[in-house]
Amino acid sequence: MAQKDLGSLLGGLLGGGGQSGGGGGNILGSLLSAFTGGKSGGGGGNPLESLMGFLTKSGVGDQAQSWVGTGENKPVSGAQMKEALPDDTLQKVAQEAGVSPEQAADQIAQSLPKAVDKLTPQGQVPTGSLEDIIRRQGS
Repeated sequence: MAQKDLGSLLGGLLGGGGQSGGGGGNILGSLLSAFTGGKSGGGGGNPLESLMGFLTKSGVGDQAQSWVGTGENKPVSGAQMKEALPDDTLQKVAQEAGVSPEQAADQIAQSLPKAVDKLTPQGQVPTGSLEDIIRRQGS
């Protein structure tokens, strides 16, 4: 439910629809929704904050920090994302998107750096609900 709205908002933020194309918005919506369930150690923060904290501890911290920062975004590969994300999370995201886990990891690797960059224009993860953050950045 909210995940589809989040996917549409992210798709719009990335310059594409939430439905077609690579489905980057929907994949990211599923991924971020997975980080609201609390099993990722997110506490009370927003899912972007939880995801970024998790990635920082999972081997792609340099890349993740570059997406938040104001400098150049370092690329990340699908293989790196597959290795960094919990297996059950990647499986769930892939199933919801109707793609293989490898395809989901590739789409996340392509879309996540752009989305994080757009959502963190001040060089830090903003506070508040993710939907509000997306709406503020998209306007």
